[in-house]
Amino acid sequence: MAEGKNEKYKIRKLINERKTALGIEEKVSSAQRIFEQLEARPEFINATHILIYHSLPDEVETREFITCWQNDKELFLPVVKGEQLVIKRYCKDNLTTGMYGIMEPSGNEYPPELIDLVIVPGIAFDRKRNRLGRGKGYYDRLLNGHKCLKVGIAYSCQIIPELPAEPHDIKMDIIITPDEIINE
Repeated sequence: MAEGKNEKYKIRKLINERKTALGIEEKVSSAQRIFEQLEARPEFINATHILIYHSLPDEVETREFITCWQNDKELFLPVVKGEQLVIKRYCKDNLTTGMYGIMEPSGNEYPPELIDLVIVPGIAFDRKRNRLGRGKGYYDRLLNGHKCLKVGIAYSCQIIPELPAEPHDIKMDIIITPDEIINE
């Protein structure tokens, strides 16, 4: 177990260095290409309830996407509640800074079963659709047993050949980068 944690630490450090090397223009154009690909997919077109994250500075930027779709889709954001994520409906007027400095909506909680499609951040992904997060397991617990489409989004530099995966880790259904869609 300690060896796995050490390997994950090394991967997180490597990916952080890669993302730090990305310029602002590259990050912006990458996010645009990622979301253009997502928006063209029938799963997105047909989805009515979408869970997306409010991005941190080192993640694929989501604010423009949220602003674009807030009137056409029902958007939800995760909220940290103890050791769990709960889901609350997005409204630009009800955001507050939550745990870890992440913008979170206030209001009622909704059941995860309501969600058609979830857009998931990650530190790294591999070609087997495994995801490495920040190490707290929030998304793994939230998504465990739910049938919604799980879409990981990442810069191309976040894709590595293989990640150490554990039985409780939830795989993505697809991963979208600026350059490709990984779905097998």
